[in-house]
Amino acid sequence: MTSSAASCLLFLRMKTFEEAELCFPQLLNSSCRKITRPHSVSMLTYILLSSISLLTVTLNLLVIISISHVRQLHTSTNLLLLSLSISDFLVGFLMLFQIMLIDGCWLFGDLMCILYNVLNYIITSASVGTMVLISVDRYVAICEPLQYPNKVTQKRVQVCVCLCWIGSAFIHSLLLKNNLEQPGRYNSCFGECVVVINYIAGFADIFLSFLGPVTVIIVLYMRVFVVAVSQARAMRSHVAALPLKSSVTVTAKRSEMKAARALGVVIVVFLLCLCPYFCLLLTGQDTLLNASSAAFVICLFYFNSCLNPVIYAFFYPWFRKSIKLIVTLKILQPGSCQTNVL
Repeated sequence: MTSSAASCLLFLRMKTFEEAELCFPQLLNSSCRKITRPHSVSMLTYILLSSISLLTVTLNLLVIISISHVRQLHTSTNLLLLSLSISDFLVGFLMLFQIMLIDGCWLFGDLMCILYNVLNYIITSASVGTMVLISVDRYVAICEPLQYPNKVTQKRVQVCVCLCWIGSAFIHSLLLKNNLEQPGRYNSCFGECVVVINYIAGFADIFLSFLGPVTVIIVLYMRVFVVAVSQARAMRSHVAALPLKSSVTVTAKRSEMKAARALGVVIVVFLLCLCPYFCLLLTGQDTLLNASSAAFVICLFYFNSCLNPVIYAFFYPWFRKSIKLIVTLKILQPGSCQTNVL
């Protein structure tokens, strides 16, 4: 083989290799480059995230069907759980787009890119807002039990949930206005999906979507914890003095405390999963992370949506009974909405 032929062959191999590393090989220099990883690592990541996405969608769909179908579950607290499950269900679908971004290529165009990011912001913010409402609900139930039926009605909860979602959509539409007006304006190459928020708007978003709500959640649940401990001691002494007369009251209080404990676990897990992500945004240290660490933080952020229904299964017998009702298709029978699951 002559030197010129060898050079030509080497050039063709290099060109083929370069084209294989581009998001859009036909666009050559204007295309973004893919993130290269070992094939085994890529496959493992795809399988893991796809499984989490499928599990998230399935489990939260079970919660949505249970609370929506069974009339006995149409309570104020469960309406808040329904809102949380809807947001988690949507997160499961958005994970599919995140999976496709693993190799660094966005294949759906600039408009879908901005819509994906706007939905992501809205759903995350609505989830945090719902957590605040759950904390308020448990605070009133434990700290002001006599006023709870009057203060926390289903109609008020429905209004609060609607305001939470509408407010989240309105705020983030304003924050991402420039990106919505001209999708892809900040992209440097084809296959990139970038949104930019200015410093002031970004700080306002972090405060409204994380710092403020988390502060409210922690303060309310610290108060709930203190009152719950004092009530537990009072119940023990009350039962010892009047074992027969106090049985109904004690059962009701224990039910409220069990609900507070279960939702407390949901909130703690929520904070543990979301704090790393928001702390990185707050400190601006995300550029110091390698690809593996960044992927872990993002996966932890999304994995929270899969954990909530698992927590319900451990703490709520009604959820386990509802799953059995759905899996056995008894939910299709006439009058199944009247089933006793409590």
